[in-house]
Amino acid sequence: MHLLLTLSRVIDAITGAIGRWVSWLLLAAVVISAGNAIIRKAFDISSNAWLELQWYLYGVVFMLAAAYTLQKNDHIRIDIVSSSWSKRTRDWIDLILHIIFLTPFAFLLTYLSWSWFWRSYFSGEISSSAGGLPIWPAKGAVLAGFILLSAQAISEIIKRAAVLTGHLEDPVPVGEQDGDEVAGR
Repeated sequence: MHLLLTLSRVIDAITGAIGRWVSWLLLAAVVISAGNAIIRKAFDISSNAWLELQWYLYGVVFMLAAAYTLQKNDHIRIDIVSSSWSKRTRDWIDLILHIIFLTPFAFLLTYLSWSWFWRSYFSGEISSSAGGLPIWPAKGAVLAGFILLSAQAISEIIKRAAVLTGHLEDPVPVGEQDGDEVAGR
């Protein structure tokens, strides 16, 4: 279990670094979006490349931050039912659902996006819009996002199993879980 927890810590460190770095891309996307809107309104000039760049940046943030969101346990949940369950029950459900749903999904989409990205990269695929950007970087972000999500899913499975077996103190103590403050725990 010690080796698996070391692997989990490495994955968490990589995911955390990428998640924090990617958050700055939101600022870049907002600045580009605002600048493009101002120039379009003030000078009646527009560029498809700037529009596509802001779409790419938002897409990169979404794809690369998904693993970070999972790591921080900030993903969307339906807590109406689970908030009344014990912490241990929620841990078991997370472990089981990560194994049978999240991991196969993330691995399948990693597999499928691999050839999709490489075909685009080797063909030099570009946008059909006038002045558009190359498409392969956006497809590369999809591939990278699913690789990160797959790795983070493995890390979460390791951590959840370690918590349930007593090899790791829960990184999210009772009272800080979503729904715990509502349920009065």
